[in-house]
This record gives sequence, structure tokens and C-alpha cells, in this order.
Amino acid sequence: MGMSRTLPPSAWPYIETADHILHAGDVCDAAVLHELRAFAPVTVVMGNCDPMSIRDWGATDKAEVELGDIGIGMIHDSGPREGRRKRMRKLFPKSRVVVFGHSHIPFNEDEDGLLLVNPGSPTWKRTAPFPSMGILWIEAGEVEAEVFPV
Repeated sequence: MGMSRTLPPSAWPYIETADHILHAGDVCDAAVLHELRAFAPVTVVMGNCDPMSIRDWGATDKAEVELGDIGIGMIHDSGPREGRRKRMRKLFPKSRVVVFGHSHIPFNEDEDGLLLVNPGSPTWKRTAPFPSMGILWIEAGEVEAEVFPV
């Protein structure tokens, strides 16, 4: 545990221009959160690889934030793909979006009024085809997600 990996240079332009940064867990090193917070407010949830220093920084097991009139729920492990949408709707009944991590596998699916997004990981792709991150584009009460390689 506690492996720290450097963000790829291609990720920085997105981070530097973000209005808010959402981290779906497995931060591993609180220094990363301090660095990100220099650019924008950060909301973070605890990952299974995170030491207590991440919780001390402010990570919670689940989080809810409202950005541009869009409710966003966050959790590290959303459980198996089967039944995920129903579980996330029950866990975050007021959210329009749920951001999750754990598998590191990029996911972006908007159905039945619930946008589910796993941005993958820019630093540790594991079994994903590429390192990735995501952006939520929020404007005039509408939201779209983009998950892309970095």
C-alpha cells in the first residue's frame, strides 16, 4: 500500500483549469491532495489503498457535492457492475451523477437520469487499456462526462 505515482504531464492542463477536483480514492499520499488543492477545491473519498493520512486530510467513505446545480455522489467502490445503477440510485437518491473508482476501468454511462462515471486512473491503469481521467462539463443545469486517455 502507500504507493505514490507521479501524474503524467498530459493530466496537468486539465487539473490546472479545473473549477473543482473530484478524487475517487486510492490517493495513497496526502501530498497529492495538497498539490491538487493549490488549483481548485478538492472532494475526495477513501480508497481501499489509502492510509489514515488521507482520512485526516478530509476524505470520507462517501461524499456528496453540488456543482453548478448538479448533485454529485462519490464512492470508491460501487460494487459489481451487475445492479450498480440501482445501488447507486439508492445510495445517492438526490444525485444526478455518481463518480466512483476502485476498478481503475474507465466507465461513462448516462441512463435513466443517472450518469455513472469511473474516470479510471491517470497513474495506475491496472487492467484498463490506458491511464485515464475524466471531466464533468456542467453548464446551465446540464452535465456531460468525458473520460479520456492521458
